[in-house]
Amino acid sequence: MTTKNRKQSVEQFKQFVKKHPKLITEVRKGNKGWQELFEDWYLLGENDTIWKRYTEKVTETAKETEKKEEKKNDFFSQIVTAVKKMDAEQVNHHIHNMSSTIATLQNLVEQFGSKGTGQNNSTGNHPFSFRKD
Repeated sequence: MTTKNRKQSVEQFKQFVKKHPKLITEVRKGNKGWQELFEDWYLLGENDTIWKRYTEKVTETAKETEKKEEKKNDFFSQIVTAVKKMDAEQVNHHIHNMSSTIATLQNLVEQFGSKGTGQNNSTGNHPFSFRKD
């Protein structure tokens, strides 16, 4: 077999594998090898009955899985695009505003918290209040 014929055979085999996607699964599982499949294909031909079990019609679950993968990829691409469009100055400004807002809220909680516990704390400065029965 010449190199030109070999290349044509390999290309034809690739097209054959595209028509029979379960072959890829068999190779990935380790049940078959590409060399073995190629030799069988070359010797037996495309129309042999052993290839029928490797044809696969696209099922609804496969379509759904494919759509989910597309949505995931689309979501991540949107996030990447949004991050690329962000202005670092604006992000820094918003973070600073949020930080100062949180600090203000913490101060308010401390002020109201200390007043509330001071009125209700009748045991004094003891950290643990034990009562005698």
